[in-house]
Amino acid sequence: MAPGSKAERKAVLDAGAWMFNVVTSVGIIMIAKLCIIPVLCLLEILFDKVRYSRNTKLSIVLVLVGVAVCTVTDVSVNSKGLLAAIIAVWSTALQQHYVHLLQRKYSLGSFNLLGHTAPAQAASLLILGPFVDFWLTNRRVDTFNYTTIVTFFMVLSCTIAVGTNLSQFICIGRFTAVSFQVLGHMKTILVLSLGFLFFGKEGLNFHVVFGMILAVIGMIWYGNASSKPGGKERQVYSAPSEKTQKHGMSSSQSEIDQKV
Repeated sequence: MAPGSKAERKAVLDAGAWMFNVVTSVGIIMIAKLCIIPVLCLLEILFDKVRYSRNTKLSIVLVLVGVAVCTVTDVSVNSKGLLAAIIAVWSTALQQHYVHLLQRKYSLGSFNLLGHTAPAQAASLLILGPFVDFWLTNRRVDTFNYTTIVTFFMVLSCTIAVGTNLSQFICIGRFTAVSFQVLGHMKTILVLSLGFLFFGKEGLNFHVVFGMILAVIGMIWYGNASSKPGGKERQVYSAPSEKTQKHGMSSSQSEIDQKV
């Protein structure tokens, strides 16, 4: 067997072992991804005073149900996996909500914001990453066998991540974090569809197809409902101006004078 294929198998086994130690099933990962949208909706309602119409809420529920039906199978989790899932959901939701807030508040472009936040994210990952990885896997990152092919795929993954982060900032800045998450579930449906198309139809059954159809209908419904007036709007509470207050006081005084 060629050294490259051995390295690939080792990388896959290491990744699989890490996944098993963290969450023990892919189902909990998908449930965690589905939980991000409700958390984002809660953040927008609490901090941005966003009001969702009934159709918008129902379309989001339909998307979540459709993605859950076609992706969530077995669900088993340990204590570390549950803690990691909770942290991942809230940190992702807060990060995406904060990105939208910064872009709206300071009129920042996607490249500008990414250039300011990427160094801090990279530094925090370099400092905390090895300790978290050791806590989850009981392995040190410096003892890993970094072969040529492993290093190549690490660099490729980092390069793709730059484009992914940029597209995230562009989409969140143009729309909202909730819309970005709904669009992200469309990516999940496309990955499933292309997987069945190019790698065989193993695992393709009625409930998977039904879930994909529900998710796509929900996404179309969400786009239509949220774009209509009142579908998703930010409530603005304006304080009464000094002129209005004076006018109101003078009107009240005149009414009192008339009564007197």
